[in-house]
Amino acid sequence: MKQRIRVVGLVKNENGFLVFKRSRGRSEAPAFWELPTGKIKFGEQPEEAMVRSLSEYTGLTASLIKLKDVITFLAPEGSSQLSNLYIIYELGVGGELKPTPHERYTAYKFIKDFNTANIRLNEASISVLEIEEGKITSNRISARDTANSITINVDGASRGNPGPSGIGYCIHDGNGHIVEQGGEFIGFATSRLAEYHAMRKGIERAIELGYKSAKFISDSLMVVNQLNGIFQVKNQDIVPVYNDIQQKLLHFDAVSFSHVPRSQNLIADHEANSAIDRIRG
Repeated sequence: MKQRIRVVGLVKNENGFLVFKRSRGRSEAPAFWELPTGKIKFGEQPEEAMVRSLSEYTGLTASLIKLKDVITFLAPEGSSQLSNLYIIYELGVGGELKPTPHERYTAYKFIKDFNTANIRLNEASISVLEIEEGKITSNRISARDTANSITINVDGASRGNPGPSGIGYCIHDGNGHIVEQGGEFIGFATSRLAEYHAMRKGIERAIELGYKSAKFISDSLMVVNQLNGIFQVKNQDIVPVYNDIQQKLLHFDAVSFSHVPRSQNLIADHEANSAIDRIRG
């Protein structure tokens, strides 16, 4: 499966989020608007690509850059599926905010509500803004997703880090209905190891239930970034679980890993902590 990786910047002030109008080139189709977006060149780190793309395409200089989120989704490309991974950064821009559009972009504006802005945003930018504004979580369901996919929220909890630890998961079908939820006590572990055990449990249950397409949701940005291949796994206590997960993923036709705030992962969090409570009394 092909994969497309992009960096996306969120520049915001009192007037809303900064978006740019794409040049149509030779196309006669109406132009789309988008958040500042760029590719990662060979040898670049994602953060470097974001800073370069912002400067190259808009003339703006990032005075602050902070990793905000990572989203993945599948989209059709001809007769195949294209896997999209978007690394989202929150950007601060020093000085007067006056972009100078590059040939890639022909105009810019700030928007507070993309639903009423009377512009055609591309689907990736809509997804990013929906998540940012809290209107919908990263497990966004639309026609671009594979058929029969499920969403599995997972969470790990550790009291003491390391200390007594539990894992939890919650499976939703394509209509948002809960299929199954549960939790287990896993003994003494660090919080990061508990997060990985939770992800492995969610993957195992998806396999046992016969699903071939699944979206996994975690409030651990570390786990999501590592499973999306953005960062390497260097902790030796995690490597065996990570490798086991990679083998289990071969059972699927399509998977994605997305991050959400803890406030949007409450059922899995409750299951993980309840598993600890049952053992500790």
